[in-house]
Amino acid sequence: MARSFRGGILRRPSATESGSRGGLFQFFGEVVGELKKVTWPSREETTRLTMLVIAISATIGIALGLIDIGFARVFERFIEGLFPFGTS
Repeated sequence: MARSFRGGILRRPSATESGSRGGLFQFFGEVVGELKKVTWPSREETTRLTMLVIAISATIGIALGLIDIGFARVFERFIEGLFPFGTS
């Protein structure tokens, strides 16, 4: 049951605030009604945008991987400079 926040006190909504209570069937009926109003993208547009997301994700992943490798090498050299005898 939804509760509203008013004046710092949680309270149950009145019958006029919550509307008629149709339960779970009314909720899913409204969900289906809203989904019918959606303008869905075409298969071609979905495929194109999915490929774009995959390409951008791969590019960012490769860039971050290269940056990580670079930082690892810099820190290895830094640590070797601090402890020249103890690393094996």
